[in-house]
Order: sequence, then C-alpha cells, then structure tokens
Amino acid sequence: MHPFLHRYRSALLVLGAVLLLALWIASGSLTRPDSPEEMPEARQPVAVGVTLSEAQTIERLVRARGELLPEQAVTVRAKTGGQVAETPVAEGDAIEEGAVLARLDPDDRPARVRQAEAAVRGAQSDHEAAQALGREGFQARLREEASLAELEAARARLESARLELEHTTIRAPISGVVKQRHIGRGDFVTAGESIVEIVENNPLRAVIQLPQQPVHAVRAGQEARLSLLDGSQHAGVVSFVSPQADPRTRTFRSEVRMANPERRLPSGISVQVEIPVSSVEAHPLSPALISQDSTGRLGVMLAERDPQGQERARFVPVEPVRAEANRLWVTGLPPQARLITLGHGFVSDGEPVRVVQEANANETIEAP
Repeated sequence: MHPFLHRYRSALLVLGAVLLLALWIASGSLTRPDSPEEMPEARQPVAVGVTLSEAQTIERLVRARGELLPEQAVTVRAKTGGQVAETPVAEGDAIEEGAVLARLDPDDRPARVRQAEAAVRGAQSDHEAAQALGREGFQARLREEASLAELEAARARLESARLELEHTTIRAPISGVVKQRHIGRGDFVTAGESIVEIVENNPLRAVIQLPQQPVHAVRAGQEARLSLLDGSQHAGVVSFVSPQADPRTRTFRSEVRMANPERRLPSGISVQVEIPVSSVEAHPLSPALISQDSTGRLGVMLAERDPQGQERARFVPVEPVRAEANRLWVTGLPPQARLITLGHGFVSDGEPVRVVQEANANETIEAP
C-alpha cells in the first residue's frame, strides 16, 4: 500500500461513510411522492346524529321538602279540681269550638254561688241606705263609701263563685279532632291537669326551608303545589317567609297553607312543595348530553354550518332551570337548536362534523 494511503486510511474511511449517508438521504427525497394521490389520507369529519329541539315555555320552580304540621294543637287543662262526672267525647271525634269535653261534679259550688248572691243583695241594701244618709254630714258620706266598697267585694266574690261553677264544664277552645283523652269518668283531677288534646288540621301548614339563592323570588300570597308521598297533588298558598336566615343552615323558614276542609289528610307527614316564580323559554334535554368545557361550564354540542357550508360542532353553555325524572330543562340555547345527540362525546368545539341522520325532538335517532 502506498505510504500516503496507509497514513490517512482512517480519515478516508470516515469520509466515505459520510458520502454514502448523504447519497442515501438524497435518494429518499428524490423518491418521495409529490402527487396528492400519493399523500396520506387526511382525517375525515366525525359522523354525528342530530336532533332538532325547539324551546318551550315552562315554569321556573323553587322546590323544597318539608313537613305538614297542624294549624293548631292544644292541650286542654282543668281550671278547677273535682271528680269527673261525664266525658262526652272520644278519641278521633271531630268537634267544634265550645263543645263539651268533660264535666266535673259541681259539689257545693252551686251553694256557694247562692251564698254569694245573697251577700251581694245585702251589700246592695246597705249601700242604698248609706246613700240616703250621705246628704246629712261627713260621717254619713264615709259610711256611704265604705258600703260601696263592701258591695264591690261581694260582687267580686259572686263572680269568682260563678266562674268556679262554670269551670266544672270543660269546653273545647278550638275546633278540631280529639287526638287523645287523658281522663275518664270517675277520675279525680286537679287544676292544671291535662284533660284532652285537640289537633286542628284545617288548614295544614307545610313548613319548609328555602335556600338563599331563590328566596328573593318567593313572597307571601304566591300559589304553590304540594305533593304527598301517596302521589296526591294539592294546591296551597305561601303564607310566611322568614326575614332572617337560620344561622346554622343559612336557609329561610317558610310556610305554605293548604286547605283540608274534611280533615282527611293527617299532619306530621313529609311533603314536597313547588312554588312557580316565573316563566322561561327552555329546552328539554337528556342529562347524558350535558358536558363541561375546559373552564368547567356546563353546555351541549350543537351542529352549525359555517359560511362555507361546512357543518361544525359548537359548544354552547347552558343553565339548568328544572330537573325531572329523565330530562333536564336548560336555557342558553337558541329557540331552535340542532343538538348533536350521537357522537357528541367524540367532537370538540369548532371541529368539522358530518351529519348522517337528523330528526325532530319527538323522533328517535338511530345510531349510524
């Protein structure tokens, strides 16, 4: 081998490898396809199904759960003592105000009344005599004043005796239904002892707690709807909204009154209250169509045509206004909206789409 080649053998090998690499790269660029037919196929628009939805007028409702309470519940107590002589009412009886609940043995109370009446007559005679002498001097006038005081005291004792006799007949202070009777004939009761419990269930009061957000829209006098656990529906009227929130729950105590003229509905049961506060144009949607964007806003995907006629997906924020068993009413959409109901989870805002089937909201879209 020539001494020069031997000396630079390593360098020549490196140079040759570089030349070979350059030729390989060049050959690849020369053979790359340039025609569109030879280019890789571009991503096709996503096939979607679309449903045309039209806005409807619905009520914006404030909903709350609560308890039905009686209009009034009273425990009637004895005002005097004695032995029970009669109990004309039984548990479950419907009674009117003033009805006799029990009678006590009057004992000597009638005699006390007659004695007090006689004392009044005597005091009245003494006073009349003193009045006749009152014109004859200072001492006579003093006697007249003393006799008047005796007459007034006698009248007070008579009134007390009559009340004591009257209290032996125990009457209902309100209308309602006898919930419980605590005494029976022959029992001895003392003043202040419980006799009967009365519950008035007409009307009933639905006591609810309103959250902070909608409380400003609820006022006394507004109509309300009440739903019981048996499925029955009833009309009511808002009668009270607390002016101050409960410091523990930050809710506002409110009451809705409901007529119960025959007292068939009991108190103490659960109730669902709906209070219509306004009307709004909204779309009924399946909750499955609701999604979130990157900022956390709730919305749905619509199919809209751009100026070039290309169908594109568009994310539109919505606001739920009412929830039902299988649908959600929302605002924020145009009066007519082409909802992407099939494939909505596979497209993003602004992405081209291909509508393969379109139907009205009352029709069913088949999967493509």
